Amino acid sequence: MADAIASNLATELIKLRSRALSQIGLWWNLEHDIDDLELIVYTIKDVLLDAVEKSVTSDLVKVWVEQVTDALYDADDLLDDFSTEALRKDLMSGNKLTKEVRLFFSSSNQFAYSLKMGRKIKAIKARLASIGSKAQMFGLVNRDCPVETSFMTKKRQQMHSFVREDEIIGRDYDKVALLELVLGFQSEENLYIIPIVGLGGLGKTTLAGLVYNDEMVKRCFDLMMWVCVSDVFDVKAIVKTIIECVTYKALDQNLGMDQLQKQLRDEIDGRKYLLVLDDVWNEDVQQWLSLKNLLMGGARGSKIILTTRSMKVAKITSNCPPYVLKGLSDDDAWSLFKKIAFKEGYADSTNSVFVEMGKQISENCAGVPLAINTIGGMLSFKGTLIEWQSFLDRQLSRISLRENEILDSLGLSYSHLPSHLKLCFAYCGLYPRGHAIDVQTLVQFWIAQGFVKQSNPSQSLYEIGFGYFKDLVERSFFQEVGERYSGEGLTCKMHDLMHDLAIFVAKTNSIVVDSNFSAGEVGGKCRHISVNPSLIPLIEGKRLRTLLHFPNKREESQHMSDETWDSIISNCIHLRVLKLDDLDINKVPRSIHKLKHLRYLDLSNNPNLRILPKSICKIPNLQALKLDWCSQLKELPKKIENLVNLTHITCEQCHSLTHMPRGIGMLTSLQTLSGFVVDKDGSHGGADLSELSGLNNLRGQLRIKNLGFVKNAKEIFRAANLKEKQHLRSLVLVWSGDSDDDDKSLEDLQPHPNLESLLVIGWRGDAKFPSWISLLTNLVNISIWGPSKFKHLPSFAQLPCLQHLFVLDLVVLEYMDNNNPNGRQGDLESFFPLLKRLHIQNCPNMKGWWRRRPIDDDNEDDTTVIGTSTMAFPCLSHLHIEDCPLTSMPLYPSLDELILVNTSSRPLKQTLKMNTTSISPSTSTPSLPLSKLSSFHVQNIEELDTSMLDEWLQHLTNLQQLYLIDLPNLTSLPDEMVRLTNLQQLNIDGVPRLE
Repeated sequence: MADAIASNLATELIKLRSRALSQIGLWWNLEHDIDDLELIVYTIKDVLLDAVEKSVTSDLVKVWVEQVTDALYDADDLLDDFSTEALRKDLMSGNKLTKEVRLFFSSSNQFAYSLKMGRKIKAIKARLASIGSKAQMFGLVNRDCPVETSFMTKKRQQMHSFVREDEIIGRDYDKVALLELVLGFQSEENLYIIPIVGLGGLGKTTLAGLVYNDEMVKRCFDLMMWVCVSDVFDVKAIVKTIIECVTYKALDQNLGMDQLQKQLRDEIDGRKYLLVLDDVWNEDVQQWLSLKNLLMGGARGSKIILTTRSMKVAKITSNCPPYVLKGLSDDDAWSLFKKIAFKEGYADSTNSVFVEMGKQISENCAGVPLAINTIGGMLSFKGTLIEWQSFLDRQLSRISLRENEILDSLGLSYSHLPSHLKLCFAYCGLYPRGHAIDVQTLVQFWIAQGFVKQSNPSQSLYEIGFGYFKDLVERSFFQEVGERYSGEGLTCKMHDLMHDLAIFVAKTNSIVVDSNFSAGEVGGKCRHISVNPSLIPLIEGKRLRTLLHFPNKREESQHMSDETWDSIISNCIHLRVLKLDDLDINKVPRSIHKLKHLRYLDLSNNPNLRILPKSICKIPNLQALKLDWCSQLKELPKKIENLVNLTHITCEQCHSLTHMPRGIGMLTSLQTLSGFVVDKDGSHGGADLSELSGLNNLRGQLRIKNLGFVKNAKEIFRAANLKEKQHLRSLVLVWSGDSDDDDKSLEDLQPHPNLESLLVIGWRGDAKFPSWISLLTNLVNISIWGPSKFKHLPSFAQLPCLQHLFVLDLVVLEYMDNNNPNGRQGDLESFFPLLKRLHIQNCPNMKGWWRRRPIDDDNEDDTTVIGTSTMAFPCLSHLHIEDCPLTSMPLYPSLDELILVNTSSRPLKQTLKMNTTSISPSTSTPSLPLSKLSSFHVQNIEELDTSMLDEWLQHLTNLQQLYLIDLPNLTSLPDEMVRLTNLQQLNIDGVPRLE
């Protein structure tokens, strides 16, 4: 990774022409030194790629690269010191920089500082010049393009199509699935492309070979061709190889592209062919299209199987979903390992100790056949328990590379990454193995370390960094990525072998410190550590840039004394990222301002932390301040406006916050402000809501608390300017106090139409719902928590994306739909078309859904309210009705979970009496009501007895969970229980008459 680190640092140092540095260089008479330093860095960067490639085979060049990297780190720290000092002076009075620099030099202290910094920059210039002068000694030359800077000296072995099927374990299902695509699927186009995607070593080539050699496949196609593409996507070379596959003749090397493409068309035109393009890395759409156009002449039914590690390659080559290859199951992995590890007879396969250790080793291979084959092969020549135990005790990342094909294979993926992605990937080795990585936090780490470069001013650093994450996902470096793809709330994991690779490529630059021994390994070259908190005092970390720890909930939280804090600050003055959450911190020392390079500070989950020092506002580089679950925190520090680079303030569950500091509205770079607390009585001199006016870069969720205490509400609400916050996705409006809120209208808190989630809690205003609700066409979630005076809620039928509706404590609510007073069937077809979850609780006056119900309240068997073909809730999967005497409900044919608590049984009885039709537009096959229900919770329904329950259960044949709670008239379990063959959980409580 040395090339990536050094290149990144050199790029940063070349940016020396910034206004602040130029001005300071002029005043301190250092402009010539800065010019010289810039030139030296340019010279070193030119030969850096060549040096890294040669360092694989030359220890002297390897040491030179390490010296360069170390010096560039120190130079970067020094220049960051310059920039920070300039920024601090610029903030002193808000005047122009030139005037502030003059003031800066009027102080004897600052004059001393200038002399010290002058000496430092001259020293680093001389150091880099000395290192750079050795480049000629090693014969280093300028390289214009990146090389494979891997730890391997050879490329991936060229693979062929032949495989012995009897040697392959655990791929029967995958073969059948792929055969179905190759033989069964008929495309309308002449050519259908099937990508197989997965990380290195999973067996993508082997699977393609299994299909390629299948006898049914051979009979189906006129031509069979196999091309190993590898890292160089040369269209001419690929075309030449395809022709040679067809003709079985070597072609003249001097043939031009025009001759080759004519011969290719002659060979494949009108013929049905199968082509395997193995190991494709090319992500250039135009190169791919130039090849695809030449291959379009085959007969209809022609197929291409393409193996790749990159989801991006799959997307640009094919419109069909890729076949994503997974690891082997535990059983198949053990079968393969056992077959290989015991084949030489050195180890005793009947010895239970060998078997137990073998299973542990097999599990550590994470289902990757290459890892199982490699490790099993190594152990097959080791015949003692001591040798096996020794291997088991070692981490895969510590195995010598010369004996480790696994990291060689995975390293190919790493070698193909651009330098900025190499840095981002290697940083992930600081996470614990198997850890669920919060993507938003990870991207913030990358930004804090300077890995994310802003080439496009219209994109935020976070958007660019999140793009880096997606690039790594598409290259299979992350797995188990959640469904949400915006970054907020998204998590992912690293495959164990990828985690090992990250640790390996980071080498001594990043270390996980989990013992006294590893604490001693932290040397001067280490810049990033993840550490057990109890070991922090043992760390000598004067050059550290990252100090992380990951709380283990099974352990008691560690208490950090003031002395420990001071030790951290004095020893780690170059920190960029400091993560000290969940450590029972009571007090942050004032000396925190000494961490002038700090970008990311996490103090979350420290419930005894009551106040932050004012000195924290003297860290102008700070970008992220995390304070979630600091439940006793009273206030944020004053002068917060000095944190001009602050982009994220999170304060979720900080219940004791009394107000927001004045000046927070000046932080126009803020992208995250999870909470804004209105000062209840103004006694704290806090910011009013109007300070939100200019914070239009806010993203994610904004929770505004104590809205009931706002004075001059109409003016202040509008001044908050919520409708201009186009990036905001979630808005929570929390009202407080016992006063009437009729003078505080929701109408004046209109958000931007891009809003996706709205939660209103405790509003006591009039019964008029805000008109802007119809404009929120992207709204997915709506929650209304009383005690508002809403007598009705709109149907929200004009909100096409609405999926979740939660209504709680609306005691005067009488009905929901104001737009369908007559209950006409035709209007119901668009009624909540996408709603998935509906929760109505404590609405004691709500008996019906519409203002006028066309049913007879006394006739419980009346089912005329809805026609049998109407699907009012076609997508509803979760329905919860509690403390609400509803007497009618629109149909919900797709329901998966139903909860009825202290309510009428009538809506359910009506539904069960109706036949509904399938919601699929392609079929009209009738289905039984609630036939998809898997979980049913019924509680405190007095009229429910054994016979009624018996009638209900006959329909619920897919039921897996049944809860019968507080049912005084239930005397026995009904006979229809025998039909519940899928039932997995039965919970009965509070049923005194049950026999």
